[in-house]
Amino acid sequence: MHRVWKICWGVRAICYSAVLGGFRFPGYLGPPMFMLGLGRMFFGRRVRVFPGLRAECHGEGRLMVGDDVAIGQGFHVTAMGPISIGSGTLITGYVSITDIEHEYAAIDVPILQQASTWKETRIGRNCFLGMGARIQAGTILGDGCIVGANAVVRGEFPPYSVIVGAPGRVVKRYSPESGTWQRMVSAHSNESSA
Repeated sequence: MHRVWKICWGVRAICYSAVLGGFRFPGYLGPPMFMLGLGRMFFGRRVRVFPGLRAECHGEGRLMVGDDVAIGQGFHVTAMGPISIGSGTLITGYVSITDIEHEYAAIDVPILQQASTWKETRIGRNCFLGMGARIQAGTILGDGCIVGANAVVRGEFPPYSVIVGAPGRVVKRYSPESGTWQRMVSAHSNESSA
C-alpha cells in the first residue's frame, strides 16, 4: 500500500509540473488543499510533499524549494516576495511560513482592506521545523537551525541554533570548536544565580 500512494502522488507531481514554475524529479506531491500562483513555485529534486499543502504566491511572490526537502501534512506558505527553503530541510506537519504582514493601524477599516507589507523571509539548508511551528514575516534562519514544536519565530537566527517558544528564542548553539551543541545562558538565569 505504501508504494501505491507514492506512485499516485508521483503521477500527481508529473501532472502539476506542467503548470508549476518547476518540479524536478524524483519527487511527489500529495493532494493539495489550495495553490495560487503555480507558475511561480519551484521545487527541486527529491522534494516530498504530504497532503494538505496550501501555497499562495501573491503579486510578485515566489516559492523556491531546494533539493531533498520533506514537507509534512497541512503546510501553509504565503509569499508576497521570494521565499526560499534550503536543500535538505525537513518541515513537519502543520507548519506555516509567511513573508506578509497585515497592517492594522486604521481601526475603523477592516484588516483585509488595509495594506500588506513584505519582509524578507528565508529558511537555510538542512533546517528542521517542528510540528506546528510558525515562521513569521522577516525571519531568516541560518543553515542547520532547529525550530521546536509550536514555536513562533521572527527575526534573524545564526546557523546551527535551536529555537523554541513563543516568541522564539535560541536555547542552544552548535560549537564547531568542541563539536557539540551548547546550551545558551540567558540573562534571566544569570540574574537568579547572582
